[in-house]
Amino acid sequence: MAAHLVKQCTCLLREAARLAPTMAPIGQLRLARVAHKTLTSSATSPSSHFPSSMMKLEDNEKVFTLYPENHIDQLIKKAIRPEELLELLDAGHHLNNNQAALIFIQLSRLLFEKPEDKASLIQDARFQQLLCLLNSEISSVWHGTLSRLLRSLYALGLPETSKELQSVEQEVRWRMRRLKYKHLAFLADSCATLSRKQRSQELLAELLMHLERRWTEIEDGRTLVTIMMKVGHLSESLMNRLEDKHFLNREQDIPLPHLCNMLLAFARLNFHPDQEDQFFNLVHKKLGSELAGLEPALQVDLVWALCVLQQAQEAELQTVLHPKFHTQFLGGKSQKDQNIFQKLLHINATALLEHPEYSGPLLPASAVAPKPSALDRKVTPLQKELQETLKGLLGSADRGSLEVATQYGWVLDAEVLLDSDGQFLPLRDFVAPHLAEPIGSQPPPPGAKRIAFLRWEFPNFNNRSKDLLGRFVLARRHIMAAGFLVVDVPFYEWLELKSEWQKSAYLKDKIRKAMSEELAK
Repeated sequence: MAAHLVKQCTCLLREAARLAPTMAPIGQLRLARVAHKTLTSSATSPSSHFPSSMMKLEDNEKVFTLYPENHIDQLIKKAIRPEELLELLDAGHHLNNNQAALIFIQLSRLLFEKPEDKASLIQDARFQQLLCLLNSEISSVWHGTLSRLLRSLYALGLPETSKELQSVEQEVRWRMRRLKYKHLAFLADSCATLSRKQRSQELLAELLMHLERRWTEIEDGRTLVTIMMKVGHLSESLMNRLEDKHFLNREQDIPLPHLCNMLLAFARLNFHPDQEDQFFNLVHKKLGSELAGLEPALQVDLVWALCVLQQAQEAELQTVLHPKFHTQFLGGKSQKDQNIFQKLLHINATALLEHPEYSGPLLPASAVAPKPSALDRKVTPLQKELQETLKGLLGSADRGSLEVATQYGWVLDAEVLLDSDGQFLPLRDFVAPHLAEPIGSQPPPPGAKRIAFLRWEFPNFNNRSKDLLGRFVLARRHIMAAGFLVVDVPFYEWLELKSEWQKSAYLKDKIRKAMSEELAK
């Protein structure tokens, strides 16, 4: 052992002497520290061998030794304009490969909401110079940085034929077995959400295959939840494996925070596990004794999640709807308090509309009145086009209402009332129980139907699917429970409509189908 140790010392010192003349003083100091650390670990580990240790040293210490963190890294992090990043090349700074990768990552962040600037950026000679630098030493980019780099290149819109993009994708393939599970999931999410090109979809298939094979590497509930939220919906077999990971075989050992994370993830995705009864029995058992002791915002989140999944029990509803609890969020000015109270409105609506046996308490009438902020939102292109088409379809303002804020915490894009013959009725003449402040005095005539128009934007769906996220499934369910027929207007159908005539015909056809389906019941 002593002879072996002396041999390693001699080799390391010889290597340090060979590299020393080409390094800055900081590099020399760091190399000495690394050599000392390697010797120490070798002395305590009889299985260590010099060649593999040195290989790790060269792979991991290039950046630390030759390119120690300096003001360039700070300039990259603090840049607020793309030009500031490109000027690092003009200034003659010697950038290493990881710094080049970080520049691309920062560029994608800065241009996230400026897609019109991406094309000119890609044509910039300095951008191409960075690509060349990156491509020349791509094998030395760190694992975590590599995963973020590929996501950034997709976001920046590099063409599929770009040899630099292909080089990064190939590097990911070569490293796939060495990447951490979370990196694989991050890359799969990137391929799915940011690029639909053939090569990226082939890479996505490989990533999903590795995720399915290595699912046993997940060690904690938080990682499990993140994986399920990010990529679980991309592969049914992966989702089944992740579900089999719940925990149900050792339910006594499951920490409450892990169980809460899983419940919130399921609610976000509107995911119902195969062993649904067993899972929710465990949830109710844990929350029965501990719900009231949790942080108030978390209590609301958990009961709201149970409402989404149609699993809320009366005792859980009562816990957060009791005046002693919910009054702390009444009149809250912060965005967080407003978001919490919005969920309380949804919980209150669940109790009213889906639990006829619920005996109370409920939120006071003054609390369910829609706030002005409920309609104070940025108008999307789909929303604007839908409103314009509806105005033309209705003809006059008394035949329908746009942007209707209900007492249930949801806003309808539009509302109309049709008689049994399908003719528009004047809304303001009839009582509207879904509004916090009553209007009209007459009950609707027999056979009349209220119709709600609900638009569904791209972010309302699970990635690359036509399945609504849990929040919007709950909204649709509440509106239907309130007595409405629902006309869904998803973005992927609306984008196919080119002329105003097509859009108007589309809405008329949707109304006819909704009425026909109701009559068929």
